[in-house]
Amino acid sequence: MSVLQPDRGEPTAPDRDPPQTEPTDAPEAPVVPRQRAVPRTRWSAAWVGICAAALVSVALIVFMLQNTRSVQVSFLWLHGTLPLALALLIAAVGSAILTMVAGTARITQLHRLARRRRD
Repeated sequence: MSVLQPDRGEPTAPDRDPPQTEPTDAPEAPVVPRQRAVPRTRWSAAWVGICAAALVSVALIVFMLQNTRSVQVSFLWLHGTLPLALALLIAAVGSAILTMVAGTARITQLHRLARRRRD
């Protein structure tokens, strides 16, 4: 008999009926949440962050290498030419800084409100 093919006399697994079990009146064991095999630490979180930053950096380098064509840029009184990738990177960093400023202002506002309610 082959390991891959069942014996012709036995029904294959899908044809078999599942074994019937009778309900018991015994109380069920309490469900205990499983603990992680390895706990999370600050170092593991830092490692994940470093790996993510490395992947983003590689993608950014590839993007910059593929977009080296110079473009004309005008902003307020500034005019000049620079590579497209650099112009987009400057715009992304500028928008990230504006987002952080707005977020910091909101967090400060919420801290003040919480402090007033505590007092």
